[in-house]
Amino acid sequence: MNRFSTGIPIRPMIFFIAIMFGFTQTGIAQNGLTPTQVSQIKSVGSVYLSPDGNTAAYTVLVPADPFKNNAPASAHLYLLDSQTGSTKPFITGRSVSGVAFRPNHNSITYLDKQDGDNTRSIYEISLDGGEAQKLYSFKTNIIGYEWAADGNHIVFRAAEPKESGDSPLPYQPEIYEENLTNTWAYIQNIAREDHNPDRIPVAGTVYTARWSPDQTKIAVAAAPTPLVDDSFMAQTVYIIDHKTREILTEVDHTGKLGQFTWSPDGKKIAMIAAADINDPIAGRLKMINPENGSATLLQKDFKGMFEQIEWTDDNTLHYLASKGVWSEFGSIRSDGSRMNVIIPTGGPILKAFAHASNGTHVFDVSTPTHPDELYLMKKGQKSPKRITNSNPWLDEVELGKQEVITYTTKDGFEIEGLLIYPVDYQEGTQYPLINVIHGGPEAHYDNGWLTSYSMAGQMGAADGFAVFYPNYRGSTGRGIQFAMSSQGDLAGAEFDDIVEGVDYLIDKGIADPSKVGVTGGSYGGYATGWLSTKYSDRFAAGVMFVGISNNLSKWGTSDIPEELYHVHARKRIWEDYQDYLERSPIYHVDNAKTPLLIMHGKEDTRVDPGQSYELYRHIKTRTDTPVRLVLYPGEGHGNRNATAQYDYSLRSMRWFNQYLKGEEATRPDSELEIEEMRIDN
Repeated sequence: MNRFSTGIPIRPMIFFIAIMFGFTQTGIAQNGLTPTQVSQIKSVGSVYLSPDGNTAAYTVLVPADPFKNNAPASAHLYLLDSQTGSTKPFITGRSVSGVAFRPNHNSITYLDKQDGDNTRSIYEISLDGGEAQKLYSFKTNIIGYEWAADGNHIVFRAAEPKESGDSPLPYQPEIYEENLTNTWAYIQNIAREDHNPDRIPVAGTVYTARWSPDQTKIAVAAAPTPLVDDSFMAQTVYIIDHKTREILTEVDHTGKLGQFTWSPDGKKIAMIAAADINDPIAGRLKMINPENGSATLLQKDFKGMFEQIEWTDDNTLHYLASKGVWSEFGSIRSDGSRMNVIIPTGGPILKAFAHASNGTHVFDVSTPTHPDELYLMKKGQKSPKRITNSNPWLDEVELGKQEVITYTTKDGFEIEGLLIYPVDYQEGTQYPLINVIHGGPEAHYDNGWLTSYSMAGQMGAADGFAVFYPNYRGSTGRGIQFAMSSQGDLAGAEFDDIVEGVDYLIDKGIADPSKVGVTGGSYGGYATGWLSTKYSDRFAAGVMFVGISNNLSKWGTSDIPEELYHVHARKRIWEDYQDYLERSPIYHVDNAKTPLLIMHGKEDTRVDPGQSYELYRHIKTRTDTPVRLVLYPGEGHGNRNATAQYDYSLRSMRWFNQYLKGEEATRPDSELEIEEMRIDN
């Protein structure tokens, strides 16, 4: 449940929070990161490589100024000459998406909606520069596209066109989960003027469409409806004939679906997917026969998670995998044999890659000391080299040391986590501790950059906190058995693992047992609510974000009830209402002594804001424990916009400073005192 989504407003706002802005100019803090600095961090987003390997394209995510514009980050496009290592800005005046090198053309295409456009369209710009030209538009927004090998045909996805009905009434209600708009797939020949696109007649909503290399077939992934639950649990892959648009076969697969890609000879499709309907993540490697749709699970005992795959020849793939808190890059044969590690675990964290026929690779990489940057590895080299430095000012900021922590639970599970020490850490001194719990639970933390608006990280280290990121049982990156080890035991051993991690850090003399805090979003918010009630005697402060408080009401108000059943609970809610209730934080509120700051996006459809209302009301009514509920209008399952993110950082860090370090056990003011700081980039 850690994915971000937005939806329609459901609950009215119950109070107003005033934010007071007191602007002053200050210099950059050298001794650790501040929330203001975090709000201005840039990072590499996506990486692309031309077929000949001479030119790489990459996006840089540039946050909006939270003092001026409450907006999402923009994606600016840059180019790298892989021969000289030089980079240059390419499209920086606006945000781009859907970047691709156009086959047989010296150009890049991307999606954009410029002034005067009615819909999001495909634009093209020469690699030599110049003005971008609109290449193709459709009657509805183009959501995604892929080029065929000839560089003229595309398969694209767009919302199905609908006629708006006329009504004599000035008001129209919304009908829940009815009259939904599907996403359809179309084939178009860009080279033919005034050519009408041909729709691929697959029922439901299309999420992915991939050309075969010889352009005779298209692999299409579709779900029966556009409901989020179906996108997670009910996608089917069909093999479509290009000319007739008939379905030739259906791939034998159930469960979550990730990336899939054709082999160069078109005889195989490699797919990252769930092993079965109960596998919580699309992280296994399958090989598909496109003639009959049969699927073979490869490396079924792999103690990791496949993140990305790309073919290097007809029978060999490059893969990127997570293994515990590390990443691994290597090659594997299409029958699952000869798994050869090229870049082993233990180094920088590889997030994504692109490769070319000349052996050149580019990577999106983060480390404990910097967010995502572009790295380059040429043929014959054993490790990638850093190319970009998106935040040069960060080099002057002293950061807390980050290291891998491993401990064994009472029932014999080995748990991994990451610990960031306070900036001025002195061995033998106990420090206040913030536990940052990931969502999902099908997710994990890796040993890369661990600071963001909702993850205390180096902000906490700068304020004198130790910050711990536990990968409790049910986390990904350690094979299917570990990922499924928490199923059927909501808030059970999985959250006990967190408490045992705290005990480990106390025993090591790092954490002060009287000053332990916890925070997290989504399923991590569930953990925060649980640990602040059931285990309230162990935690002195909590910050709960878009979290679950009542498993009974959560099931009926979430957009993923089937996912909850198949990969988490493994039993229906009506089979044991009492058990679901007892695994809910509201059931344990009488224990609650932990001051709790609850924050939630008002338009959250994943975890309805009512979950936060419920816990807030129970704590406020049944106890004298300090509690506050902060709502973010316009935000969903996580804050996307700059000012909302900045506000969250300030409030969460202030809460921890008050209750883990402050002497007065009173709530901070609802108003914020903010210092404005500029960074010259």
